[in-house]
Amino acid sequence: MNHDLRDVMRSFATGVCVVSTYSDQDGVRTHNAITVNSLTSVSLDPPLVSLSFRHDSEFFTELLRTGVVGISILGAEGESTARAFARRRPERDQALAELPGVPGETTGTLLFDAAAWMECSLRDHIVAGDHVMVIGEVVAMGARETQSPLIFLQGGFHRFELEQV
Repeated sequence: MNHDLRDVMRSFATGVCVVSTYSDQDGVRTHNAITVNSLTSVSLDPPLVSLSFRHDSEFFTELLRTGVVGISILGAEGESTARAFARRRPERDQALAELPGVPGETTGTLLFDAAAWMECSLRDHIVAGDHVMVIGEVVAMGARETQSPLIFLQGGFHRFELEQV
């Protein structure tokens, strides 16, 4: 049996987040948000995280212009939010109009109802194959009390119930 990287990575469980940025044109701010599962902690001092996007992504282009990104790490109850922002741009724009999001105090990027959140400024980006790894410096963050996480595994969303060991 011949497998490609996508087949193999389906076996690696990841968390799920919605990332947001915006563009300003003629005094009008337009937000953009997408679902990703590529969030990785890079450094604690300074606090750095990475995200990956297709290099031809409209979201990535907007992120380069603004230099800021909001990250909403979704809990198990966030599946509908994840699905809403996993669609094409017109459907994501509709979700932006319907789902409550609040501008982060530090960056102005939208933050959604989530288990945890971060606001980041763009520190660097590295082109790697058909994607770009973006490294952001965390400039603000917060978390709620422990919630069960939303997990992406085998091409679908799953809830993971936390157990005390």
